[in-house]
Parts: sequence; structure tokens; C-alpha cells
Amino acid sequence: MADDRMAEVFAAVRLGGVDSTAARQTLEKLWNELGEHADALHRCVIAHHLADLQDEAADALRWDQRALAAVFGPGIPLDEGLRGFLPALYLNLADSHRRVGEFEVARMQLAIARGHLDVLAADAYGALIRGRLRGVEAALAVGSAERLPGS
Repeated sequence: MADDRMAEVFAAVRLGGVDSTAARQTLEKLWNELGEHADALHRCVIAHHLADLQDEAADALRWDQRALAAVFGPGIPLDEGLRGFLPALYLNLADSHRRVGEFEVARMQLAIARGHLDVLAADAYGALIRGRLRGVEAALAVGSAERLPGS
């Protein structure tokens, strides 16, 4: 059942490349169906991708916070799968804080993201996260709260 649920999540994520509104609605439905006691990885992945589908920075920030809360919920063991999400989760939090104008908080979140980069492999995903981190750093350096291309 858990694998079936994750397949539904990833199908909705893929839908986001074609129809972001439908993807957002599907992921929100899954979020509501799972409830707060669902598998931490499912909740984390859904919230993480819902943040990316928000039009407003404040809404993205709320979903980013939910994604991180899913990882650090009471009694949740920080296993390898969840640890692998930490650089991206903190990076997204940094970017959302930057987009709402909270630059100091964004810098702090970037520092935390940087501290978790060691869990990333030297592969395309690792390069993507490291590149996005540099992009958020550059935007912070010039005081930009604009959405970055590709995010």
C-alpha cells in the first residue's frame, strides 16, 4: 500500500510539468487523505512538491515548513531517506524566506542547507541542489525577493 501511495504522489508530481493546477489539487487531496499520522516520507515529499506549485511566496513557505515538520515530527526516526531530503528542504526554506523578504532567516536556512550537503552524491541531483544553493545565495547578495528561474 505504501508503494502504491508513493506512486500516486510521483504521478501527481510529474503532472506538475504539464498542469500545475491539477498537480496541486491532486497533491492537496493526497495530503488530506493521508492525515497527520501518515508516513513521514510521504508527507515530506507531498509538502515539498506542493511548495513548488504555489503562486504566492507565503504559501510556498508554509508548505516548505510542513515538509520539514514531517521529517522532524515526534517519534520520527531520521533515516537515510529523510536525511537525503534535508539539503533540498532547507534550501527551499531559504528560498521561500528570501521571497517573502526575510533575508536573515534565509541566510540561516542556507547555512543549514550547506551543512547537510555531504549527504548528496556527486550526481545530477547533487549538482542541481548545489547549483540552486548558489542561485539563492546570489539572489540574497543583491537583495532580490523575485522568483528564480526554474523554481
